[in-house]
Parts: sequence; C-alpha cells; structure tokens
Amino acid sequence: MHSFAAPALALIERMNLAAQGNPARAVAFQGAPGANSHRAAMEWAPECLPLPCFSFEDALDAVKQGRAGSAIIPIENSQHGRVADIHFLLPESGLSIVAEHFMPIHHALMGVAREDGTTGPFEAAYSHPQALGQSRHFLRERGIVPLSHADTAGAAAFVAERGDPAIGAIAPALAADLYDLRIAEDRVEDAADNTTRFVVLAPEPLDPASLAGERAMTTFVFEVKNIPAALYKALGGFATNGVNMTKLESYQREASFSASMFYADIIGAPGAPAVDRAMEELAFHCKELRLLGSYRLARERG
Repeated sequence: MHSFAAPALALIERMNLAAQGNPARAVAFQGAPGANSHRAAMEWAPECLPLPCFSFEDALDAVKQGRAGSAIIPIENSQHGRVADIHFLLPESGLSIVAEHFMPIHHALMGVAREDGTTGPFEAAYSHPQALGQSRHFLRERGIVPLSHADTAGAAAFVAERGDPAIGAIAPALAADLYDLRIAEDRVEDAADNTTRFVVLAPEPLDPASLAGERAMTTFVFEVKNIPAALYKALGGFATNGVNMTKLESYQREASFSASMFYADIIGAPGAPAVDRAMEELAFHCKELRLLGSYRLARERG
C-alpha cells in the first residue's frame, strides 16, 4: 500500500477498512483509486467494495488470502494488445475466471495548474505502459515524453504529489477529481473505440452446468507434446467439432525456449458434446492442459 503516492493513501486506507468489514463484497483491482480497473469493478458490480492493490499479484493474493471475494484484471486492449504478464499470472494464481467485462477506455491529460490557472505545456507525462501505448500518437505529436508508472491513477497521484506543472499524467478523468488536478485535454486515446477486456477471478470456478442454455466462453492454457505437427493435430478437434476458437496466443514459460505455452478462448463450455470431444482430442496431444474457467459470454465474437 505504501508504494502509492501520498495523495492516494488516505483514499486507499478508507477503502481497505471498508473491505475488511465485508471481504465477500470486496473486489480487488490493480491501481490507485480512480484507475480504469476501479471503474471496471464498479461497472461490473455496482454494490461492491473496491479494494486497491499496488500490483496484479497483490490483487490476486487478496483473493487467495480471503481479503476479497474476487479480483477484476485487465487482460487485453483493442488497441494495444494483451496486458503484459497476465498470461503468466492467471494460470499460477490458482484462481478461476468466472466472468468477463468489456469497458470503453478514455484517457485525459492532466496536471497541476500553474499560478495563472492554466495547465501545460507538458515536458513529460506519467502513466501505465498500456495507457501510454494507447496515446502514443497524441504524445508524440506534442513532444511529450512518456514515462512509465505502475498505473494510471497512481500516476495522477504522483503528479499531484510532485506539484510540478511541467509534468502531466495520462489517466481517467475521475483521477483528476480525486487528486485535485486540472484536465488539459480529454479523450487523448488514439482510437475512439479503445476498449479493454477484463476478467473476474474467484477462488472457485463456475459449474459449467450452471451455464446450460447460455452463450459461454471457456479459457484454458496448454502445452503440446514436442513432436512434429502436434499443434496442428491438437487444434484439429475444434474445427471438426465446430467449436469456435476466438483467441490463441503463445508465450514462453521457461528460459530454455524449448516449448511454447498457449493461451486460448473458445465459445462453449464443458458438458456440451462438441466441446467435450474437442477438449478430449486436445488433451491427447498435450503435455499439459489447464482449464482457467468457463463463464458467460459478455460480448458476441465475430
């Protein structure tokens, strides 16, 4: 908690106390109050008690330790791709994905007002690397140097603490209200349809039977056997059984680079005959297969 800038600490203390009083209602998120993940938690569960955490690992640990009933984590952005390290963290967390949530992302450039009440020009702007990447054309056109910070709202709190009008933050407009900053420009993201997909993690998975009759998504990771055409054969079952795979990404888990792990999303859930057949064929060709959860589809793919 004490890694946050001072302007955020009082807010965090109040939110921590509220969560301690009713952990089941607490939703952990990465970032300072006012971060996009804070907004996502309140959109997904308006009656929740948002619990700020400094890192993604801290947010997941809050659930594992019983300090929060769930965590909401950004997993990919329409403009900037997957969120770094998430594919490593989710499988190792021991938690299960129980929901997904899509949220339009809007960023504002904000800073400390000068003595005459104006803001800018800015020499540099702090923000989370994802937000900097989503606003890179805006920043480049204005000659503003992007500087990485742990999260967007935390960057706003840090700028407020420094009090330097030449340094700005890229953060949600809510952060300007929370940390008494002045918005210089709103909607600075490079794409108007900028959207982030979040997943909600809980200690126990949803029973796939509870999703019967509903459009569902299943997420899993796997490693195929180290033999020729193993991936081709492993994925063939999804095609022959008519199961739509909406995402397939590879990542290296070990420094040897000898084999890749794959992260995948499919439409459907175990219990559906087509999904069961496809997963059985996948398992035959895999050294490792781990389900991360089945959950309701929040947005149609395709």
